[in-house]
Amino acid sequence: MESSGQEFDYKRIRLSDRILYALELALEQEDTPIAEHLARALDVAMTRNTGGGEFIERRDYPREIEEAMNRLNVIKATQEEQEQTG
Repeated sequence: MESSGQEFDYKRIRLSDRILYALELALEQEDTPIAEHLARALDVAMTRNTGGGEFIERRDYPREIEEAMNRLNVIKATQEEQEQTG
């Protein structure tokens, strides 16, 4: 795989990038339980080492993560609706 004329280096990708990729795959498969675990893992990966007890997160999540979380919420709502009507 190449990016910008350079070979893609799997050793340089961040843990959060790999978790996001797995989360997107779980969402494609509509595997809600796995997606929920991955969403929690992604949150931990994004916020670890960020401060002490009174630390307030001021960063915004990247657009890709926001989209994945929104997609998870839509899938969960759809599945809950189907359980109630079916």
